[in-house]
Parts: sequence; structure tokens; C-alpha cells
Amino acid sequence: LQEVTASSRHYVDRLFDLDPQKVLQGVIDMKNAVIGNNKQKANLIVLGAVPRLLYLLQQETSSTELRTECAVVLGSLAMGTENNVKSLLDCHIIPALLQGLLSPDLKFIEACLRCLRTIFISPVTPEDLLYTDATVISHLMALLSRSRYTQEYICQIFSHCCKGPDHQTILYNHGAVQNIAHLLVSTSYKVRMQALKCFSVLAFENPQVSMTLVNVSVDGELLPQIFVKMLQRDKPIEMQLTSAKCLTSMCRAGAIRTDDPCIVLKTLPCLVRMCSKDRLLEERVEGAETLAYLIETDVELQRTASITDHLIAMLADYFKYPSSVSAITDIKRLDHDLKHAHELRQAAFKLYASLGANDEDIRKKIIETENMMDRIVNGLSESSIKVRLAAVRCLHSLSRSVQQLRTSFQDHAVWKPLMKVLQNAPNEILVVASSTLCNLLLEFSPSKEPILESGAIELLCSLTQSENLALRVNGIWALMNMAFQAEQKIKSDILRGLSTEQLFQLLSDSDVNVLMKTLGLLRNLLSTRPHIDYIMSTHGKQIMQAVTLILEGEHNIEVKEQTLCILANIADGTTAKELIMTNDDILQKIKYYMSHSNAKLQLAAMFCISNLIWNEEEGSQERQDKLRDMGIVDILHKLSQSSDPNLCDK
Repeated sequence: LQEVTASSRHYVDRLFDLDPQKVLQGVIDMKNAVIGNNKQKANLIVLGAVPRLLYLLQQETSSTELRTECAVVLGSLAMGTENNVKSLLDCHIIPALLQGLLSPDLKFIEACLRCLRTIFISPVTPEDLLYTDATVISHLMALLSRSRYTQEYICQIFSHCCKGPDHQTILYNHGAVQNIAHLLVSTSYKVRMQALKCFSVLAFENPQVSMTLVNVSVDGELLPQIFVKMLQRDKPIEMQLTSAKCLTSMCRAGAIRTDDPCIVLKTLPCLVRMCSKDRLLEERVEGAETLAYLIETDVELQRTASITDHLIAMLADYFKYPSSVSAITDIKRLDHDLKHAHELRQAAFKLYASLGANDEDIRKKIIETENMMDRIVNGLSESSIKVRLAAVRCLHSLSRSVQQLRTSFQDHAVWKPLMKVLQNAPNEILVVASSTLCNLLLEFSPSKEPILESGAIELLCSLTQSENLALRVNGIWALMNMAFQAEQKIKSDILRGLSTEQLFQLLSDSDVNVLMKTLGLLRNLLSTRPHIDYIMSTHGKQIMQAVTLILEGEHNIEVKEQTLCILANIADGTTAKELIMTNDDILQKIKYYMSHSNAKLQLAAMFCISNLIWNEEEGSQERQDKLRDMGIVDILHKLSQSSDPNLCDK
């Protein structure tokens, strides 16, 4: 290091000369020495050039030319490695450059902006540094009108520093839409492109921005029309892709209808074109991910996409050819693409998941694509968490098909890798994987048996204790599916696995979804007579307590109805009936709901009564007498006059 730095030391020494002219010449020589030379950049940073350059840049006594040249050298140093950028940040370069923007000199302002741009596009720079001082954004907005360079750099800074809704709101409130819109028709391609990128990050998942964009016009033309012009085939690919992203965000936010021709005939076909194997890896990834987002919730768009340009077959190439046809001759490119091939797989899984979200025929086509199930199974065990998540999403989407659960899923024993994924995955994967498991546990799915044998009950019971709401819902939902028409041993295992405390915990959960699924589980456990009697003989006291707890609580109609249905199931047991007949409190509650204002609850309460009074069952006379004494017959007389035919019949 000493030898290398010795030859660079004279550059730094000259920055301390007493003659301003020599200092200026020193900075200019330094600028020429570092251009494209990473080693030289690192040497000068080690030798302490940065603090001195920043000092000269901020000195009021420095000439504007010197200050400008300092900004240029700093920008060149920032162009090097990430470590260079870290060193510059440690010397507080950002406040110094922002201060420089207050100068009246345009050349100096442009040099500061160029350097800021280079620093902000580096992954090591925290975006929040742009927002620490509220006056910075409004000053940048004001500088947008100064020159095409200020426009290009400021838009680039905004699009790199706009991460999430808080940043979007700050920029929006400072008039970003109005200030940037007219740049879309600039004579400079770079300015148009950076302005377009700005809109794509401002509008992403942001209804407020999207709704505003629809009504903004530039030179008498509305923004959506300008975006559509930018995605024509003769435009550069990055422009086509970015304008397609803008239109996609506006469509997902409800600002443009999903059946609007600009979506169906322009945006969707443009994104499908990006998936072709002639495109570069990044373009194929971005095209597929954007298309997946565009069609995710709309079945008509899913159908249209599935028959555009053989998309389903085209995506199969994402697993086979990481490099585009045009890149085969470029060794560097091939190496890059092999390293990033997992991004392609992730994008393909995401798009398959969106395509197959609703339509049975599309799912069938996807599954019939060569080696599809094997690819998903492999994806579930990849090292990249993004690929694993996307593969699980794809599997979840396909698991909505009864037909596929019975065939392909069975042939490939999909449940095995899925159970493995569930062992110790991060929450975002767990949520989708447990949803998929819910589908694999439906009663017509052949995977149900082997899943049970592989320790699923324990796993699902532990999910019901999660802090994460979606995991609690999925855990209890899967147990509910598992208990449906199950044999007694499985039901007992579920009750044992859950424990009474946990059951009460779930019944008092603040989320109504958890509560409904837990009641659904109880209802499925308490079906078929021998099971009802057996479970009530072991857990009767606790279950009756739970029922009382809910009927007395502040709950909605659906919850109360489900609870009364559980009581009706208990009333259908042979010995279990007695737990109701000997509980006056519960009997009074049934009576109360028979006269309730809601017909659903009245019907459910009458089911309880009818299950208690069957003539051919032992002890029916005593039960009927007791209910008659309670005044149930009078209520039935009254209900037989009801205007509701269902109540009348019952």
C-alpha cells in the first residue's frame, strides 16, 4: 500500500497549496487521474482526499470553478466501489452537496446534482437522507426548471429514493405529479425516461397518485395516452417496460378499468412480449413480474394472457434458457445470466400463480407444461428464499383445483416437500404454505392420509399459537378441514394437540375469522353420534363452557348461528344430550334465540329443540315434558304463524 499510495500522495499534497491557481490545477489533474481507475480512487480516499475536497467545495472563498471541479472529482470517486460511497457518506458528503444546491451558479448546481445522483443510486446509501430536511424536496422541485441536466438528475434521485408510501406521500404533497408531468414530452430521451421512472415508483400500489395521474394532461393529451404511446414496439425496451408498469399500477389501483383497451390491447400484450426468450434476463424478469401483478385479481385478464403468444409455453423457457438468444455470444453476459437464473425461475412461478388463480382450464394447461410439477417441487427446496416463496405461491394457486389435487398433486407427492417447507420457514412463506396445506387437507384430497402421518397435527396446533394472524387463521382452518368426516382417532388427536386452554384462547381471539374457523372445527369434531358422545364424555364440560361463553358475548349473527349449530350437533348425541338437558342456563339461551329477531338464529335454535325431542329415542318423553314446562310449545305455536316459510315449516 505504501508504494502505491506514495505515487498518489502528490495529488493530495497539491490540494493544500497556498496558491489557489495551483489548487485548481491539482483538482483538475486529480480528476483526470481517477476517471475509470478504481485503484487510484481507493488510494486517494485512503490518503484523505475526501475531507479536503469537501472543505474546498464548501469554502465561500473558493472560486466557483474550483468548487465545481471538486464536485466533479467527488462524483467520480462515488462512481467506484460501494466502499468508496461508504467513505464519502462517512465524511457527510450529502449535507455538503445539498448546501451547494443553494448556489446561484448553474454549472456548480449541476455538478452537485450529478454527484448526489451517483451517491443515491448506490445500494449502500439510505434513502431517508433525502428527507431529513423538509426544505430539500421543495428546493429540488424548484430546480427542475433550470436545465435538462437538473431535470434528468433530480428525477433519477426521486425515483431511487421513493421507497414505500411515506416517501410517495412526501413527493406527491410537494407537487411531484404537476412538476414532472411536462417532462414526459421533453426533447431529451434521458429526461423523458427518468420522468417516466418517477411516475412508475410514485404510482406503485398508490391509489391516491394513480387517481391523480388519470386526469393530468400535458399539451392537451392525458397521461394514460402518453404512456400508451411510450409502449409502442418502436420505442426502446426500457421505455416500453416502464410505461407498462405505470399503466399496471393505475389499473390495479382502480384508476383504469381492467377491460379498458389500453390495458387489454396495449399493456398486457406489451408485457407478454417482454417474456420472450429474445429479451435480456432483466427484461424477462420484470416483464413477467409486472404481468403477474397486472392480472393477479382479474379472471378475464388471466384468460386473455393465457392465450396471448403461447405465454404458458414461453414461461417454460425461463427454466431452460437463462440467456437470451442474442446474448449467447457474450461470455460476460452468459456468466451474469447463470448467476441470476434464479430470478427468472422466481418470476415464472409468480406469473404461473397469477395465471392459474381462478380458471380451471388454465391450471390444467400449466400443470401439463413439461415437468411442471417437478419444477415446483424443486423450487420448494431452492436456497433462494424468493424462489421458494414464489414456488409455494404457484403451488397454492394450482391447489385450488379439485381435479389437480386428486391427480398431479398425488402423483408427485407434493405434500412431502411442502411439509418440509413448513418446518422452519419465515412467516411470509409459512402463510402461503399453510394455505396450500389447507387445500391438501380437504376431504376429497388423497394427500390427507400421508400428511396426517407426517406429524401435521402438531405443526398446525403450533401455528394456532402464532403472533401472526394469517398463520393462526390458516392453522385452525387446516385443522377444521382435517376434522371434516375424519375418524375418531384423528379427532381425539386434534383435541389433545390443541389443549383446552388453547381452544379457549382461540374462542376469545379478537379476530372474527379465527373465531369462525375454531367454531367450524368444533362443529366438524362433533359430527356422527359415536364421536359426539365420545368427545362430550371426555371434553363435555369445557365445550359447554365455551358455548356459553360465546352465546353470552358480543358477537355477530354468523358466530352465534355457528355456535347454535354446534349445540344442535351435541343435541344429536345419545348420551351427549344430557349435557344440554341438565344445563338450565343453556336451555334458557336456546329458548331466548327461538324468539330472536333474526330468522337464522331462530332456525338454528329450533334445530337444537328438534334434535332433543325425537320420539323414537330413549328418554324423549321426559325431555319433551321439561321443554313443555319451559314454555317452548307456546313459542312454537307463535312461530307457526310466522311470515317466513322456513320458520313456519320447522
